[in-house]
Amino acid sequence: MDSTPRQNLGISAYHWLKQDILRGVFPPGEKLLMNRLKERYELGIGPLREALSQLVAERLVVAISQRGYRVAPMSGEELADLYDARAQLEGLVLELAIERGDDAWEADVIAKAHTLGKVAEVHSAEEMLDVWDTRHQAFHTAIAAGCHSPHLMQLRRNLFDQVERYRHLWLQETVFSDAALAGKRQEHAELVEAILARDTARARTMMREHLMTPVPIIRDVMQRRGLS
Repeated sequence: MDSTPRQNLGISAYHWLKQDILRGVFPPGEKLLMNRLKERYELGIGPLREALSQLVAERLVVAISQRGYRVAPMSGEELADLYDARAQLEGLVLELAIERGDDAWEADVIAKAHTLGKVAEVHSAEEMLDVWDTRHQAFHTAIAAGCHSPHLMQLRRNLFDQVERYRHLWLQETVFSDAALAGKRQEHAELVEAILARDTARARTMMREHLMTPVPIIRDVMQRRGLS
């Protein structure tokens, strides 16, 4: 029997459920009732259980012994730890990228920065969030790629997945603010300048400051929404 259709259903269930958790459709602590999930995604129990198991591994869902699943809680302590770990790893990756990156790497960083800076003509708030975030991730990934370490890049992706739910709170506060976006464009431009100058110390300091900027904003949103 061909397992491809079943695998595709499991992948779809994973992506849909993960997006709904990140977007707050299912808030922290909420019990994920199988009947509700079956109705929402029009899928059977098998694909949904596969999706839930994968999200447990990513720490977005918590398995409750004999009682199903809940959306993982969020906390100020986890927020601080995740962002500090991410800033530390990104700083190391950036340092290696400056050391190992070639002209093609520089060109890709410049191209991704240019594309990110041109996010303007979109048709809805949701599209604005998706387009800007996709290009923002591409910009930072282009910088990191210069380290030429598949294992570090995988660690980076894993950490990014764990921080994404917190990042989404920050994105909602930032992407729809012209002033906030202008500030981010300036930070990106200065970061690219330091990278092209191969100024490792300056670039690493700027990267840490850039990555830690969202923390107080996220903490404030969490307090307003009763998430911390």
